[in-house]
Amino acid sequence: MAQQKKMVEEITSMDEDFAKWYTDVVKKAELIEYTSVKGCMVIRPYGYAIWENIVHILDSMFKETGHENVCMPMFIPESLLNKEKDHVEGFAPEVAWVTHGGEEKLEERLCVRPTSETLFCEHYANIVHSYRDLPKLYNQWVSVVRWEKTTRPFLRSREFLWQEGHTIHATSEEAQAETIQMLNVYADFCEKYLAMPVVKGVKTPKERFAGAEDTYTIEALMHDGKALQSGTSHYFGDGFAKAFDIQFTGKDNQLHHPFQTSWGCTTRLIGAIIMTHGDDNGLVLPPAVAPTQLVIIPVASHKPGVLDKANELKDRLSKLARVKLDDSDNSPGWKFAEYEMKGVPLRLEIGPKDIENNQCVIVRRDNGEKLFVSLDELEEKIPELLKAVHDGLYQKALDRRAEMTFTAKDFAELKDIADNKPGFIKAMWCGDQACEDKLKEEAGVTSRCIPFEQDAITDKCVCCGKPATKMLYWGKAY
Repeated sequence: MAQQKKMVEEITSMDEDFAKWYTDVVKKAELIEYTSVKGCMVIRPYGYAIWENIVHILDSMFKETGHENVCMPMFIPESLLNKEKDHVEGFAPEVAWVTHGGEEKLEERLCVRPTSETLFCEHYANIVHSYRDLPKLYNQWVSVVRWEKTTRPFLRSREFLWQEGHTIHATSEEAQAETIQMLNVYADFCEKYLAMPVVKGVKTPKERFAGAEDTYTIEALMHDGKALQSGTSHYFGDGFAKAFDIQFTGKDNQLHHPFQTSWGCTTRLIGAIIMTHGDDNGLVLPPAVAPTQLVIIPVASHKPGVLDKANELKDRLSKLARVKLDDSDNSPGWKFAEYEMKGVPLRLEIGPKDIENNQCVIVRRDNGEKLFVSLDELEEKIPELLKAVHDGLYQKALDRRAEMTFTAKDFAELKDIADNKPGFIKAMWCGDQACEDKLKEEAGVTSRCIPFEQDAITDKCVCCGKPATKMLYWGKAY
């Protein structure tokens, strides 16, 4: 057990230093490794397996809503990027440029894809001619590059993996419905698969995606009270279509500009999982995306029949879950600590006395509960326990969010909460960007979203005292 104690000690307590705790977890759980390129990381097999499970589930959800996968180039000519003024201005500070091909200087600089709106627009201009060509419901799974100044694994890196959906429609109503539909897909995914409650809403004009008419978001609250934007969906109207001269002949035999959307989420979701569910012993993974859902640990494996029984259980239970049998010569105590740190939802212990009693011990990672389960009931019990772990994680996160959500009626109250109580702050807003800017500068909070579910806290703006138009969630964010 000395080894177990040491392993836990290697992770800084989140109350002591949350940023250090996070770094300890991503390194010691073998999710990432740093590289010689600042701001870029190796996603190691265990970390990548979490991403693969996210991709598998989300990709199925996208296809169920009629979307098809495509793949665009990673390079964008500068002239193409410059066609939409607001868009290029929004991304200019983060763009990486290719200036040479081999030894030769390129005639035109190529941008390394920070996002692909311009590429999709160029493609749509070539393939959309008639209302019969619409809608196009596309998505791609790729990496993008944004030259971030301050980086942190998964949360903000210079190259990251993501999906970006891009759709084009004959009418504004269709495009707006698509935008909301995909926001709901993200919210359902986070809550039903990541056990992570989110707030759905629309961004203020200041926080919109560059070139969008509206940006919708899901905002999650992390353990330290900071918000994390976990997925966005953008309605573009016909602005991009006009900039790129995309037109189609409608049913009225007249030329029209189509309407577009884009929506995306990234490997930042792995950071969200860590910071929503993790504890001082390491990762706590939601069963749906855990690379291993159940680990089998033989106890006294040198004794006759123990390994045979453990292998038999692995074969049986692999039909129900992603199962790993650790039959290495490490001590059981070391293994308990290792898989606790890696966040495996369920641990099954089996030893000679258990075999004699036709039972095993199952330990839940989310709450440490230890259960004695008959070997004859495992097929029924394992799915039940995996669901219980998911439900337990979701409820714990929901309760924590409720405890860390505050309301403020005036500026002094908001500033006091922002300085002393980490979490979401619900407060009214007049709609003036000057107030939004002041809250950021003087209270250190940004507008997270205008939630779809509105509360009328007061009738006055929290900042200027003038009549309020909307209730906003404010907070400090990653």
